[in-house]
Amino acid sequence: MQSSDFGNDFLWGVATAAAQIEGAANDYGKGPSIWDTFSKRTGKIKKGHQPTLACDFYHRYLEDIALVKTLGFKVFRFSIAWARIFPLGHGSINPEGVAFYHRVIDECLMQDLVPMVTLYHWDLPEALSKEGGWTAFGINSWFNEYVTFCAKEYGDKVKQWIVINEPFGFTSLGYMLGVHAPGQTGVNNFFDAALHTAIAQADGAKILRAEVSSAVIGTAFSCSEVVPYTQSAQDLLAAKRTDALMNRFFFEPVLGLGFPTSDWEVLEKFAISHSTWRHQERMKFDFDFIGLQNYFPLVIRYNAFIPILQAWEAKAKNRKVPHTAMGWEINADSFYRIIKQFASYPQVKSIMVTENGAAFHDKVIDGKIDDRERIEYFEAYLSAMLKAKNEGINITGYLAWTLMDNFEWAEGYQARFGLVHNDFKTQQRTIKQSGYWWQQFLSK
Repeated sequence: MQSSDFGNDFLWGVATAAAQIEGAANDYGKGPSIWDTFSKRTGKIKKGHQPTLACDFYHRYLEDIALVKTLGFKVFRFSIAWARIFPLGHGSINPEGVAFYHRVIDECLMQDLVPMVTLYHWDLPEALSKEGGWTAFGINSWFNEYVTFCAKEYGDKVKQWIVINEPFGFTSLGYMLGVHAPGQTGVNNFFDAALHTAIAQADGAKILRAEVSSAVIGTAFSCSEVVPYTQSAQDLLAAKRTDALMNRFFFEPVLGLGFPTSDWEVLEKFAISHSTWRHQERMKFDFDFIGLQNYFPLVIRYNAFIPILQAWEAKAKNRKVPHTAMGWEINADSFYRIIKQFASYPQVKSIMVTENGAAFHDKVIDGKIDDRERIEYFEAYLSAMLKAKNEGINITGYLAWTLMDNFEWAEGYQARFGLVHNDFKTQQRTIKQSGYWWQQFLSK
């Protein structure tokens, strides 16, 4: 297998996110984000880590964009920090923040890289969170103001766009379970945030379509193949509920299908109480591509003690199957099947894998950062993707997560997913063996 097997127009890249790499969290006119605030709360982030400096990409973007080029990639996906543009979430604009993203975009173009911009990658301005954040009715007008500005400001240079990163991820972890920013809990908070996010996903895309000529517009969904632990009726139903919530809940409204209410009465009650046919129409958009972000399958068993969902994950460690340092199952065949699942909808024009990668305990051998497990992971997952593509699925690109070790949300700086090692004390970058593997792979 070599990169040319995927076709000359296939987009190969790396993905990053502002809150995870930028640093300069309190500088150059930027307002605080919910992750700046959340990370200061005791016990929320492993080892008390904070994204204040992160990878210092704000000051080192020239070096880091050069690394993307050196490794042979064509696409650099990064996100705009909403609070760096609008420190208060809306209203007054921070010109230094606006200028920074112009510099990043211009450098990508200078290096003959395609800049792919994610408009929302989890770092809501703290000022908006104090007004209710994604649970607030006003969030959609605030988001539209932000998207409109970015589209008009950068649209002449940026043509590849992702509206929202993993809507289920940040609404469930941040507004229901409380383990991510802003740390809210409760089913009602989740459903309020979910409705507004589903609307924002399509609203943002419609703004981009209106404001940016020749825009290629997508949005990025976290997805996992859901497998029942046994073939018992209870496990099968638990898996069906989990799939409806994690894979279909935000995806099917985009296609004009509404929320997946038929497989779970809780979602039917939500749809009746929270949404109308007007919402259903507003949540629909004909995206140019659907971004899939896959890291692991989920093996689900029935558990009556889990509120509402009544489902529980059978962990990879306990099942004694190959897994990453995060405990996530390694299963390239599952990756193939989840691509097939999403591609089975006739409304889907094309699929781009906008994130995929793995954290391992990298070793230093003879002065080199040996991460052969990561290389084996990519070899297996790319082979699975090629199989799906050869069967006729229109897969247009693949973005590895991630360029360099970074602030990995609640994991802090402990989980290392990078192709480039980052020494967080010195900010020295060192290409790992997996980075050199990609360099060789992309040269063929």
